Amino acid sequence: MKITDINTHLVESDAPISEYGVNGWLIVTVTTDDGIRGIGEAGAWAYLETAEKAVERFTPQLIGEDPLQREHHLQSLYRSTHFRGAAISSALSAIDIALWDIAGKHYDTPIYELLGGKCRNKLRTYAHVIGGSMDEMLGKLEDCKGEGFTAVGHLSPLLDEPRDEPYSETHSEMITDAADRVRRFRDAVGTGVDLCIEIHRRLDPHQAIALANEIEQYNPLFYEDPVRPDNFDAMKKVARNVSIPIATGERFHTPEEFDMLLRHDAVDYVRPDLCVAGGITWGKKIASMAEASYVDVVPHDPIGPVSTAACMQLAASIPNFEIQEYPYRPENDQAPGENLLEEPFEWEDGYLMVPDGPGLGIELQEDVLQNSTYRQPKLSTRLHEDGSVVDQ
Repeated sequence: MKITDINTHLVESDAPISEYGVNGWLIVTVTTDDGIRGIGEAGAWAYLETAEKAVERFTPQLIGEDPLQREHHLQSLYRSTHFRGAAISSALSAIDIALWDIAGKHYDTPIYELLGGKCRNKLRTYAHVIGGSMDEMLGKLEDCKGEGFTAVGHLSPLLDEPRDEPYSETHSEMITDAADRVRRFRDAVGTGVDLCIEIHRRLDPHQAIALANEIEQYNPLFYEDPVRPDNFDAMKKVARNVSIPIATGERFHTPEEFDMLLRHDAVDYVRPDLCVAGGITWGKKIASMAEASYVDVVPHDPIGPVSTAACMQLAASIPNFEIQEYPYRPENDQAPGENLLEEPFEWEDGYLMVPDGPGLGIELQEDVLQNSTYRQPKLSTRLHEDGSVVDQ
């Protein structure tokens, strides 16, 4: 079996453009000479066009090769020039996921069987709640609870206000107001729903520590991305001074970065994005490293349905899975991109059912894949009232 063709498809989202400018997905298809087509997705959603060019750059090296040599292809492409970065690793991830899909279809078995078999039949999930006001967020929280979710995430106590609005708060206002919002989150859903608190890398370590200590009493499941991802020592400082479990890793690209994070004892839940951090091949390695440190995995999945399908295959096969991010939003009554699927994901009472079809267990609607348009979103950076950059 040989690879004969690799194609990229920029697909516009069926949901409104998010506050971050997410407007769609980069789907990558890999076809073999015996007619099997594998599907992958790139995760660098802000730079999909750049990732697409990286896929095109890798394509000549893959044509004519055996698609089952997944580890070799990932190593060969990544180490060919030793350039790094999210767009490059996202292109590699999309190809890797597609090659795993081919392998599953070739052997007529789900990917999880190739990874050692299932550890569970269904995956507990958390939904997305996003809003620029407390009334909006509280209403969506209650809707998610009513839908059967036992966990809700993407909950920013700093709010997801429009990026074109200048930001200005005193330290006291920021900490006090954010902590009170978490109290209101908890009051809205009681103890039967876990809260996944999302900080979006907005705080410096001293601010993150102060806020975490204020909200500890509300028992969040985790405290996600409190500081920017560039400095492992900064994350370690936060982790050593708070009691809430730290979740991070969605902006990391390699197993080595996760290894450094784990060796710094700076994380309680690793959050690899399989569409950024080397696909299923490296995702399995990251999960195994975390397992050895008694750290659980919460796969990052804010994008399209191929990402969700890949996460489900990994999550089903690892013993240290905690919960799956699922970009379901109550205002849409579905997760973005499910219009791409021939059959929607099976979901009930806050759990995704692990599909038992070969490969990823999904197929895409060809007309949607081929006929979608895509508008490049504008990058937007929020500014402080004084004109400086605010992380949001």
